[in-house]
Amino acid sequence: MNVVWKYLDKRAGAVAALKDFGSMRFIIDTTDQEIKDVYEKMGSVGGMRTDGMPHSRNLHALEDRMINVMEEIDILKERYRQAMEYMDWFLPAWEELSEDERYVLEAFYGEDNDYGSCAADMIADYFHIERASAYRKKNRAVDRLTVLLFGRP
Repeated sequence: MNVVWKYLDKRAGAVAALKDFGSMRFIIDTTDQEIKDVYEKMGSVGGMRTDGMPHSRNLHALEDRMINVMEEIDILKERYRQAMEYMDWFLPAWEELSEDERYVLEAFYGEDNDYGSCAADMIADYFHIERASAYRKKNRAVDRLTVLLFGRP
């Protein structure tokens, strides 16, 4: 499935894509270590008991654990694939924005800020403009990102 289908409403999709950016970067940065950690959970084959009795009530506990680990690794790899697909789609548009547009969008929608917290005041102070102008600047940046991601409406 194409990453664009997740963001079907174009303007809301551009905002959602902005909000997902940090998560996708985190997934890409941490997946290798997570897969290694999951492999370590798999363990190894246990030793034989000399009395012939099984170690647990489930005779297939080792196989079940290995299957669960393989399924978890498949999920991690699929999550990583989706994050890479997202980045291949989002980064060219993000890099096409000006530094000022990126600053405005990060201030409003970045990981560190909740929308409306004090982003408009930060933007107004940074550009020496009124608060209403900061919101208009944000709207223009979102509109430009929307066109870069999805094309003309």
